[in-house]
Amino acid sequence: MAAPFPVPAIADNPDGWGPCSVPAHLKDIPFAPFNKGDKLGRVADWSQSAYGNKYGGRGFQQGGPPVFNFFANEEEESFHLVDNRPVKTNKFGAGRRFQQNNRFNNQQRRDGKDGGRGQEQDKKKGGPQQQKKQQFYGRDNNRPTQYSSSVEIGADWAVVEQITTNTLQRLQYNPGEPEDLLACGSLEYYDKSYDNLAVKKEKPLEKTKRIFRSVSTSDDPVLAQMAAAGKGRVFAVDSILTHLMCMQSSKYGWDLLATRKGDQLFFDWRPSSKFTLLTVNETAPEAVPEDKDNINGMTHLALEATAINQNFSQQVLVKDGNKLDLGNANPFASPSDAGSLASVAYKYRKWKLSSGADGPEIVVRCEVDGALKGPEGAPPQTVLIKALNEYDVKSQDYRKRLENQKGAVVLSETKNNKFKVAKWVASSLLAGADQIKLGFVSRATPRDVSNHVVLAMHALKPKDCARSFHVDMDNCWGIVRAVCDLLLSLDEGAYLLVKDPNKELLRVYSVPADAFAAVSAPAPEDDADGVDMGGEVAGPAGVDVAVPLVTGLRPADSGAADADDA
Repeated sequence: MAAPFPVPAIADNPDGWGPCSVPAHLKDIPFAPFNKGDKLGRVADWSQSAYGNKYGGRGFQQGGPPVFNFFANEEEESFHLVDNRPVKTNKFGAGRRFQQNNRFNNQQRRDGKDGGRGQEQDKKKGGPQQQKKQQFYGRDNNRPTQYSSSVEIGADWAVVEQITTNTLQRLQYNPGEPEDLLACGSLEYYDKSYDNLAVKKEKPLEKTKRIFRSVSTSDDPVLAQMAAAGKGRVFAVDSILTHLMCMQSSKYGWDLLATRKGDQLFFDWRPSSKFTLLTVNETAPEAVPEDKDNINGMTHLALEATAINQNFSQQVLVKDGNKLDLGNANPFASPSDAGSLASVAYKYRKWKLSSGADGPEIVVRCEVDGALKGPEGAPPQTVLIKALNEYDVKSQDYRKRLENQKGAVVLSETKNNKFKVAKWVASSLLAGADQIKLGFVSRATPRDVSNHVVLAMHALKPKDCARSFHVDMDNCWGIVRAVCDLLLSLDEGAYLLVKDPNKELLRVYSVPADAFAAVSAPAPEDDADGVDMGGEVAGPAGVDVAVPLVTGLRPADSGAADADDA
């Protein structure tokens, strides 16, 4: 007798095909689409999670819908492998055979039997992966250094304008030839024996006892008289003007004070600021640390470079009493120190900032450091005397390279000090100097910041330098014109131009008139810190200078005060 066959229950779906209700044993399982091409995951994986996505996509892939992914419970956090030591490989295995083959290939390469193939491999220094590692090796060390601002921004200062320095390179303006208003001071002649200086005939850098005075625009009695006589609408000194002209090359933070009085504009450096100090390796690939306790830090190098330039500019002059007199006395000399002032002359020149007849005009005080005797019958020439100093022998060894590679050293130092050198070139063009005498100075010993030696000299033509060092004076004047037009359109008051040290940005702040009236004495860490600045340094605490009035101009009520020297 045949076994009974029970007929299963059939759910009839009159509107389609398939079941019309979910069975009880499949009710709580979530639904997910599944294709035949999908790869299923593993039930238990003890190794894949340790590597993350490093080896993703090689053979096995974690497939399947995310609803079926396995997540470890909190109870498994205490689970650890018993033995996690790396597996030792047999030194007599495939690795040794590879070493033997490598030695055989090297022997063939030495015997010349490789047909030049070995030389190509040596040049490549490994495969593409190894070359890629070498390309990005040490990229974390090239991160930009964050520098602090040159001034603490006040809470009541309002931002008037923000200028991106990268957009200034398109500005162009040609002011034409300047108008000479006045020439003051006397210059000593350059000692031509220094042109034959060589590394093997180095000379120690002498510390001068002469007085250097850095007088800002508002403290200049000659500019005050010219402003009262209506000689121009904008007034500045060459160090400030070239700072604005070459701001695209600056990396550190700095600030300038612009004062609107009536329809006139005056540019000054902020009292007690470090504006007059020279920077060192500001644009070098390796950033200079902002460490006040480090002799190779930014502050110490600035003091050292300023002292070197002051001492060097007086050492290379002939001190026989023969001078080139420009016709007027030094406006910053007093009867007590008239014979101990540094050799410097001032030219007050005027340029037009607009092509129109009623456009603004700028009056600039330009400086030259020495005179140079020309050919017989030719008038004497004026020169700027500057110095580049070496502090790190490892990065740039003057003593080894100056003998045969002086041009390469000049280009390298120009690249590392682009902002400073560009300012020197622009200053020489503003003053109408005929030459720039550039000296190379190094420390007597790497850790001695007070004793230096002069190794070589190099003569430069300002116009040739402008072409070689990419100093476009039309672009420089375009920047000055744009900044002056912006400030002349503002209301009367005091404005502070602050260069962001970490961004290509120049901000214009509206500051109270008495924001910098009370200037405190410099802090102990702001002193020379062991750097011998050479001669006397005139400062706020020094004796007031009785400045004689310059003849030919209407007297002004304001006198000159000694400005902070480097």
